[in-house]
Amino acid sequence: MTDFILRNVEIDGRTGLDVLLRAGAVAQVGKELEASERCEIVDGNGCALIPGLHDHHIHLHALAADRVSVRCGPPDVTSSDDLARTLASAPGDGWIRGVGYFESVAGMLDSEILDRLQSTRPVRIQHRSGALWILNSVAARLARLDTADHPGVERNDAGHPTGRIWRADTWLRERLPATTAPELDSIGAELARYGITGVTDATPDLPPSTVEALMDAHATGAIPQRLHLLGAPSGFRPSEPHCTVGPYKIVIADSALPDIDDLVCSIRRVHAAGRAVAVHCVSREAFVILLAALDEAGLHRGDRIEHGALVPAESIDDLRRRGIHVVTQPGFLADRGDAYLRDVDPTDLPDLYRCRSLIDGGVPLALSSDAPYGPVDPWEVMVATVTRRCPTGDVVGAVERITPPEALDRYLAPLDDPGGPARHVTIGAEADLVLLDGPLTEVLDDPDARRVRATWIGGRCVYSGP
Repeated sequence: MTDFILRNVEIDGRTGLDVLLRAGAVAQVGKELEASERCEIVDGNGCALIPGLHDHHIHLHALAADRVSVRCGPPDVTSSDDLARTLASAPGDGWIRGVGYFESVAGMLDSEILDRLQSTRPVRIQHRSGALWILNSVAARLARLDTADHPGVERNDAGHPTGRIWRADTWLRERLPATTAPELDSIGAELARYGITGVTDATPDLPPSTVEALMDAHATGAIPQRLHLLGAPSGFRPSEPHCTVGPYKIVIADSALPDIDDLVCSIRRVHAAGRAVAVHCVSREAFVILLAALDEAGLHRGDRIEHGALVPAESIDDLRRRGIHVVTQPGFLADRGDAYLRDVDPTDLPDLYRCRSLIDGGVPLALSSDAPYGPVDPWEVMVATVTRRCPTGDVVGAVERITPPEALDRYLAPLDDPGGPARHVTIGAEADLVLLDGPLTEVLDDPDARRVRATWIGGRCVYSGP
């Protein structure tokens, strides 16, 4: 492995420093460090050197599949006619995989409505929330929905499938024609361009084949980022040194809220195995059920809430006292805040994607993308967190704004401690680093991914910009 000396960089406000990277770690920090013959010298030009960013909630394979799917929602598709034209012009002659659908396009789709738009090819379209797939009649027949007994398969009063399938991604995938896992090279490269050096894959109930594909992607360097898996099965031991198992992902689906006793049993079972839980929770009802279930089941260090889209003000202290982390995605405000202003009950808007009040209330808070369902660019998410501005220019929850340095810190916590203390560039730390193209205060005045000049993971340069 090549040694690097990064000359004349800014670290935590200190200027004119040199940093030696050796054997995957920060070996020295000081002035005018001596370079050996095997050192590669990088002139930092007085620019900021920061730890690599961590996306604490992302779906890698879904993101890769999204990039090769047909866009079926705003802003590209805004009407039923748009959707019909999009499906008619989809490449190939087999299955059409659509993503990003929202009801503003053509209402709540089902097989009957989809058949009027495209009846000759099998079509499956994912709602932009990621919670729902809609199949046309050809696809429903091929997926054998009429004989399915999965609780996520919605049926009408006559007992016939509607074509809507709720939170059953793995089940549905097993009933579709066999495909290989999507290539992740372009995703790993994109994340490196953003300065992301570690990711938490939050996909629940990962089958062995998917876990193996993720391990292979990391081993080959397709995904150079450190991997933290929430959906890994119980007892899984990663074969790759920079892959770890995180809390166990549990989904509280708003389409079918769980029996609280069943949820308590699930949490107890995970805790008994020595593992925390990471619970998908986006509604007020789900939040109340989760807190009650955790009180009954007991707590485990590292228990966390995924999304926390609606957190009642009166519950903030409850979260602090329980030590529950919140991993949230204010990037949704920039992506679809106009829909929130239109569709969310006005009494709920102050509780939407809280940040300022959670930090001030002592709740460990981390930022993340939820990509592909939210914006993957962490700098875009930081801007959304700081401004809380939606596409119309309106602001959602101005009192929940935080400062740019606070937003950055929410991307710098360790993968296994989201919302914990931000990492720093210090001797002995892993050489997961990002060189920006200016002093940190200047970059944070206008956060933008284009300010990332180079990224190192484990001391290896994985991105070097123009």
